[in-house]
Amino acid sequence: MLDRYAIAVIRWPLKQAAVQLTKWGIKPDTVTLSGFLIGLLAVPALALQVYWLALVFIIINRLFDGLDGALAREQGLTDAGGFLDITLDFIFYAAIPFGFALADPASNAIAASFLLFCFMGTGASFLAFAIMASKHQIDNPVYANKSMYYIGGITEGTETIASFVLMCLFPTYMAWIAGVFGAACLMTAATRVWAGYRTLHDVEVN
Repeated sequence: MLDRYAIAVIRWPLKQAAVQLTKWGIKPDTVTLSGFLIGLLAVPALALQVYWLALVFIIINRLFDGLDGALAREQGLTDAGGFLDITLDFIFYAAIPFGFALADPASNAIAASFLLFCFMGTGASFLAFAIMASKHQIDNPVYANKSMYYIGGITEGTETIASFVLMCLFPTYMAWIAGVFGAACLMTAATRVWAGYRTLHDVEVN
């Protein structure tokens, strides 16, 4: 829901950084892999309940995720790079609830499991529609520079990261934050399934 506004704010500084990194010969896939590996360090940090450090790794991961996209737009979008980016993003998103479950299984495991269940709904609806949209050559003017169709919803990347930040800042309320955010994810999955089905149905009928 907030991604289009967040992108508008960070687009210019990311582009300037991408221009400089391109001059240094840095490739988008290198940034994607580096950001992913740094992001995974949040899991042991969470397991050890060093929440401030986990937050640092999460923020670095997200900065790298924005930067690899800016680099790709500067150097040329590729399907391979887009595939790598979205796949590692989804693994990273799943890793954070897992880390909180490790931190305090008694308090967090059920909430983390619920959130992962909800992520499955948002992720499956997102990727399934992207495949079908590509097949039918459906354009997305909102995210025209993405390597695949980005179907929106109440919860997108910005809301996901905001929830992770809140969990790190207020770890004792992780279960409540996960519950509220998970419910919003279920609403997103439901609206995506309905909107995606109606869109594809109308395309095929017409």
